[in-house]
Amino acid sequence: MKRITVNQIVCLLSVIFLFGCSPKQDVTEVQLAKPSPQQYVWHEQERIMFIHFGMATWQGREYDNFSTDLSRVNPYKLNTDEWCEVALSFGAKQIVFVAKHVGGFCWWPTETTDYDVRHIPWKEGKGDLVADVSASCKKYGLKLGLYLYPGDDKWGAGLGSGGRTSDPSKQEAFNKIYRQQLTELLTNYGIITEVWFDGNCVIDVKDILEKYAKDAVIFQSPQASIRWVGNEDGYAPYPAWNGVKSTDLQSGVATAVQGDPDGDAWAPLECDVPLYKHNWFWSPANEAKRRSLGELMKIYYRSAGRGAVMLLNATPDTLGVIPAGDVARFAELGAEIDRRFSSPLKSVSDIKGNEVIIAFDTPTTINHIVTMEDYRQGERIRAYQLEGWVKDHWVPIYAGSSVGRKKIDFFDDITLSKIRLNITKSAAEPLIRSFAAYHISNTPELFEKDEKPLSHWKYLNGWMPDMFHQGLLDININLTPYIPVPGQYEIKINPGKQDLISVSHAELVYDGERALDEFVTIKDSMVLINRTAQVTNETSILIKLTLSARDSVKESGSIFFRKIP
Repeated sequence: MKRITVNQIVCLLSVIFLFGCSPKQDVTEVQLAKPSPQQYVWHEQERIMFIHFGMATWQGREYDNFSTDLSRVNPYKLNTDEWCEVALSFGAKQIVFVAKHVGGFCWWPTETTDYDVRHIPWKEGKGDLVADVSASCKKYGLKLGLYLYPGDDKWGAGLGSGGRTSDPSKQEAFNKIYRQQLTELLTNYGIITEVWFDGNCVIDVKDILEKYAKDAVIFQSPQASIRWVGNEDGYAPYPAWNGVKSTDLQSGVATAVQGDPDGDAWAPLECDVPLYKHNWFWSPANEAKRRSLGELMKIYYRSAGRGAVMLLNATPDTLGVIPAGDVARFAELGAEIDRRFSSPLKSVSDIKGNEVIIAFDTPTTINHIVTMEDYRQGERIRAYQLEGWVKDHWVPIYAGSSVGRKKIDFFDDITLSKIRLNITKSAAEPLIRSFAAYHISNTPELFEKDEKPLSHWKYLNGWMPDMFHQGLLDININLTPYIPVPGQYEIKINPGKQDLISVSHAELVYDGERALDEFVTIKDSMVLINRTAQVTNETSILIKLTLSARDSVKESGSIFFRKIP
């Protein structure tokens, strides 16, 4: 028998190493942000119903001004089972209930304040609306999220404060009150799957969330695990990435603007939108602003259809009843989504690789494609094309970038024999959960031209060279007329002179009080403004800027402003 020497064995192993362990990438080793089990379960719901109901309902306002006589507050027709039926008709899998809004009124019996449900005649002062909502959600198989506003006007923690009191000497006492309220909500009402801290939360509640909200995703605050989309129109921008840098996420107010496919943290987008245009609370006047079915379908395409979660608000009247017209609209929306997407012409699922093809037995007309990634392993697709086989060649139909949980693409009717998803760029081997083709009739809203009157640059202010002193210039600008709705806005300094003038300081003032620093981001000559709170005819917004010059200023300059498209 021929013997193999030690040297021969070493040589053989070397060959195996060199040729068997080639530089070919093992796609399973690519480091991508991935959803936690809680994030995945939340994201899969796709549709959630918000419920705003508070003292503002009795006032016909968006914010409680404490003018309501609590003895008048008796929503005696309130039935939370009916609320849940409305949610189900829309296709929602969860309700997020506003347990305490800006004014501080609490819909559960709490010892932290006298401004609560014990002090109204409803159920003779023995009611607990949070308990009723929780019980109905359990009965109807819905998950429950709770909104607890971080501030309280009575403590001097108003809009944009994140719970910071204007009088520092009151901060410790208010922190204790707020922590107790949060603990009560998270320990007395079953499993809570989403916690809303509207506008950030500067109060340290990390220990409470870790102990009592293990199954929940968190909206805003340093513990955020999902992100506000950045507007209240219900539209996600495109592309809409689930990834974000952890440093941005920990600011507590990251939005779609900070989306980064290569970010190290996973934080999907939630698109909150009121049924009444720009109004969250019921009033007879607001009821007349009910969105049309076409408007709501367009919102669905641009929220869930861009991989986000759609959070649509319902708001009961002073009797505790969701108006009949609203009930009908929710049901119409759920039915229309089912009409369009419940029965594809053909679909394939669980495909790995850069190409997915649906072949039809005969030439078939389509106008919609719905693509879904298996995003449990991260968001891998970076760019793709839809192509149709017409006669004897591939015809380009659409090109996109992000897919994520779901991407709905629509286009003019095209008759083809095959439809192909061609992934032209990916971070790892693409995992296609499903690829489905549809032909959907009667979709006029999809081809209506959008109006974006706020997205073009507007002149705000300017300066002359002699206004700078020792290279610095302080400018205060009233932004109230320029920010009519919550959203993301930006300021641009002196186009063409960015290399000379930069912004060294920016400070927002809401209603006379300094807002949180996290609402302003500076990058050289640009300032990003994150307005999370509702805007009314009583709110004011001021920005204080300090401009710095790197050299002597010899020319005048300008400041421009716009809403980020």
